[in-house]
Formats: sequence, C-alpha cells, structure tokens
Amino acid sequence: MDRILIRGGNRLSGRIAISGAKNAALTLMPCALLTDEPLTLRNLPRLADVDGFGHLLNQLGASTAIEGTRPEDFGRVMTIRAGRLTSTEAPYDIVRKMRASILVLGPLIGRAGEATVSLPGGCAIGNRPIDLHLKAMEALGAEIELTAGYVKATAPGGRLPGGRVSFPIVSVGATENAVMAAVTAKGGSVIENAAREPEIVDLCNLLVAMGASISGIGTETLEIEGSDRLHGATYRVMPDRIEAGSYACAAAITGGALDLVGADADAMRATLSALQEAGVTIEERKGSVYVEASNGLAPLTLSTAPYPGFATDMQAQFMAMLCKADGASVLTETIFENRYMHVPELARMGADIQVRGRAAVVRGVDRLVGAPVMATDLRASMSLILAGLAAEGETQVNRVYHLDRGYERLEEKLQKVGADIERVGDG
Repeated sequence: MDRILIRGGNRLSGRIAISGAKNAALTLMPCALLTDEPLTLRNLPRLADVDGFGHLLNQLGASTAIEGTRPEDFGRVMTIRAGRLTSTEAPYDIVRKMRASILVLGPLIGRAGEATVSLPGGCAIGNRPIDLHLKAMEALGAEIELTAGYVKATAPGGRLPGGRVSFPIVSVGATENAVMAAVTAKGGSVIENAAREPEIVDLCNLLVAMGASISGIGTETLEIEGSDRLHGATYRVMPDRIEAGSYACAAAITGGALDLVGADADAMRATLSALQEAGVTIEERKGSVYVEASNGLAPLTLSTAPYPGFATDMQAQFMAMLCKADGASVLTETIFENRYMHVPELARMGADIQVRGRAAVVRGVDRLVGAPVMATDLRASMSLILAGLAAEGETQVNRVYHLDRGYERLEEKLQKVGADIERVGDG
C-alpha cells in the first residue's frame, strides 16, 4: 500500500492549478442517466471516486469515453452515453466503497421509473443516513421498499408525478437526488429548504443546459417543471473550492505564498474570510486567488455550517493550520458527529488539541514534529499532509488511498511549489 513521505519545513511558493470539483463531478455524472443523448463533461478531475462512479455508470449500461490527454495535463474530458439502460440496480460491491453512489437513485427513477440501490458506504466520519433521500423520493410520488440492504424505489405508472419536498434539515445529497428526480416528472415540483452549495448550483445549471426547467437556483426554494425528455450537453465542471481551500491552508501553515489558478473566490467566501481573520493575505485576481502568510497566524473561533457557512470539509485542514497559530482556537463541528478522528494523529506530531463533545480547542504550538500517522478519511488525510509540511523531520502518512479519492496528483502539485514530498510503495 502506498505511503506519502514529507520532509517538512519548506516555505511553499508558486502557482497551483485547481482541479475540477470532486463533489460537483460526482453530482454531474449521474445526470447522463436522464437522457439517451451524450453528456460531455470537461475539467473532470482524475480521482479514484470519479473512476469508481464511471464504473457504476458502466454497470447500468452507460458507456464512458475519455478523450486523450497529455500526462502532464490536469483534468479530463469524459463523454457518457446512456442510450439504453441495461440495469437499474446499483450493487453493494460498488456502492459500499463510495457514498456518492446513492446519487443514481433520483435519475434512475426519473428515467426508468425504478431503481434498486444498495445502502451506501464511504468515509467513516459519522452517521449519514439516507432517510432524507427516501422521504424526498416519496414526496415526489415514488413508492419505497427497503429489503436485504437495498432501497427499491418505483414510480407508479412508470413516471413520477412530482410534488413538494420540504427538508427538515439542509441536506446536500438529498437535494441533489430530489432535483434529478423532479426534472423529468409529469408535473411541477417544489423543493423547500434546499441546500445552496455551489455544487448544487452547478448541477442545476447543467440540467438547464440539458433542457430542464428550474427556477430559484442558488436559493433555498427550487421550483421545477418536469420535462418529457432531456437532451445531451457539453459542460465544464466547476473548480474545486475544497481543494483550493486546502492549498490555501498549505500556504498559511508554511508561511508561504501560493497563487491558486482557477480558484473561484465567490464559491469559497467563508474559507477566505476565515483565512483573513487568521491574518492571511488574500488577493482576488483575474482567474486566480493569491494567498500569502508572512506574519504568523492568529487563533480563530469557527463553527461548521451549511453553505454559505464554513464548510465541514474544511474543518480538518483548518485544525492542522491552527496548530501553528499564536493562541487557542475553538472549532465546533455541527454537521457530522465523528469528524475529529484526525486529532489523535495530529497529537502524535505534537499538536495540543482537546475535544469536548462537538468542540475542539486547538492551542498553537511552537513546533510540530514528523511522525508516522494514519489517515482515517479524505479531509483528515489532508490535515496530516498540512501538518507534515510544517513539521520538523519526516512525516509518513499511511492509508493514502483516502487522498486519492479527492485530491488530484497532490504530491506532484506540492512538489512544484517547493514541498519535499514523495509517494512510495511498500515494495
């Protein structure tokens, strides 16, 4: 199994190209199931999760073709053709590896009138039930049956009638599934308390490009008029705001300066605001976001929240960064109840962190020290990389397959801006 070795202490400086967004890509890809015409996605990141989702689409009868690209290029162009679905079942052996697989539920019901999807797996960062997905499908007219670890959903008469979905709490995935199911319903639908993440805006914009009728995009109330059929489209995946935020933290924790090429400042406003509060200089340029930290870091008090609040996917990276702040910071995790599994690993490197329920108190330390550490989930992996960049000596990060799910060519990008980092195999 691969490991990543980091010899810390180097100040990062230079330009990093921001890849297409993982969370957007995994939402846009299932839209191909809604049409018998080709869907071409540009700027698709080269990630294990993207490959896995492509495999799932293949299982359902869709073909996936990737245009030839040079090895040094970031991003890919994929054309997905689902002219005829050969299956409406997403099997356990695929779904258990990736929670995003549940996002085929809505489009399969919308296109085929039925779907059988295994209960999902993925990162072990807490209980993430799919009851909101199922209640949304029922509100749109689907009949739901749970049996032997699978969700079986059917549309009476082969097509959903549409309806009103009112979420009791904000759910990104459930909103995405509801939108994809509603766009081909017989009638109109309203989705209330919808998530407003930029990735959902990206999803809605793609569906509109495919012929869907959606109003209220970017707000908490989406109104959708069902279409008889959608057509193909060519669409560019939005830049990854979490990747950009992670590299911004890399600049901050090393006292460096990075120009994040392609980053969308508007999509990551809460992250940039928090960085500025910590004393990091942010400059929004045409086509990039410049980040510089040369005067140390101030402590922060942060609480994760649904968009436009501070993203839970940035909590672990900020925790690592704040280990080098001058004072005590308080982070409160409100989205997932088990997202502090990186704390013991950071402590192995000399971090001073106390967890009190959903809050973590991070006291800045003069030095972090390299150590063997183990990644527990995707964003926790990045927090260990960040700590390793600033630590004295060598850090060995194990279980890096988590990183490969969400960061495209991470070590290559960091090497180009001065990091002493490499991937090594057991052999």
